[in-house]
Amino acid sequence: MAVSTVCTTQSLNSTCSISTPEKTHLGFHQNQVVFYRRTSKRGGGSCVITCSVGDSQTVVIGLAADSGCGKSTFMRRLTSVFGGAAEPPKGGNPDSNTLISDMTTVICLDDYHSLDRTGRKEKGVTALDPRANDFDLMYEQVKALKSGIAVDKPIYNHVTGLLDPPELIKPPKILVIEGLHPMFDERVRDLLDFSIYLDISNEVKFAWKIQRDMAERGHSLESIKASIESRKPDFDAYIDPQKQYADAVIEVLPTELIPDDNEGKVLRVRLIMKEGVRHFSPVYLFDEGSTISWIPCGRKLTCSYPGIKFHYGPDTYFGKEVSILEMDGQFDRLDELIYVESHLSKLSTKFYGEVTQQMLKHADFPGSNNGTGLFQTIVGLKIRDLYEQITSSKTAAPLEATKA
Repeated sequence: MAVSTVCTTQSLNSTCSISTPEKTHLGFHQNQVVFYRRTSKRGGGSCVITCSVGDSQTVVIGLAADSGCGKSTFMRRLTSVFGGAAEPPKGGNPDSNTLISDMTTVICLDDYHSLDRTGRKEKGVTALDPRANDFDLMYEQVKALKSGIAVDKPIYNHVTGLLDPPELIKPPKILVIEGLHPMFDERVRDLLDFSIYLDISNEVKFAWKIQRDMAERGHSLESIKASIESRKPDFDAYIDPQKQYADAVIEVLPTELIPDDNEGKVLRVRLIMKEGVRHFSPVYLFDEGSTISWIPCGRKLTCSYPGIKFHYGPDTYFGKEVSILEMDGQFDRLDELIYVESHLSKLSTKFYGEVTQQMLKHADFPGSNNGTGLFQTIVGLKIRDLYEQITSSKTAAPLEATKA
């Protein structure tokens, strides 16, 4: 939050600053500081006023994916890594999309829709279309939160399809912006300290969306199919291209272990990690930089048909150097995951077996028996490490300046 510090000297008999909170037209709160300095002719001291904004050192993470691609599950895994239950703002709108825990605040970028459901229908646009979203407000408010300034963020009500009155969001230690467009606008993209894209194949996406929208939102199968078809052109134009900017991509594909598989229950998942990202070191299997295929099934890992296969190696992705860790298949017993974990390096764990512990803690989450849950957990631990590196470097900078 904005903080002003006023220092007075004995020679001054006046107030040196007046700080008044004021809300701007863009929905964020700022402090207007009015001050003056007076120096005594008799050699007295001068009034020194300092004002600091953003000392909360908010780290901003962006998560992009299409609707129904596992963003909510990923957010639950991520917030769990930092501790504390993620809950909607207390005493606020019961239909709020925001989740707040001890260290994190997760904002759904659907809240920056500039058109409600009826408005989009009237104009013939989908929620994926940039014309249905307010990127200026998104940028200004994310920038304000990153700078330590609270904002009055709008709310898009997924139940009614209406734009509800705004809610006050205070700057957290870690701000996660998740939704369709966190990397679409270059201004917002430049504010991100780390970015992730969930890339779900069409076959897997269809199965996931049916499960979520039918079970949780009461949509019919016909309406879901129609929604997917109507959204595809805009997805290809505005959402999918964002993956080229991501620091990490979790790609979910049908298995290659079962020939001509049509059920989609067994998945092949790839963790694509960009090289050269500050505060981020890609995870590797056995030997960093080598190309390795590994079938771990045997005495130390229970595997039913079709088994499990890992692959790791260097590659290129949109012209950038990356490391890719792949898992095809699923675990029969999560407690045996420790065997796989012991062969992975640069996991950014605090202790031996932390990945396995996190997976067991959320064994009921979707994807906990395959690579989606494993790689989401690993990325969560890497984000924790990134946050600690960023905050420690910010703390060290003023100390180094003082010594100089």
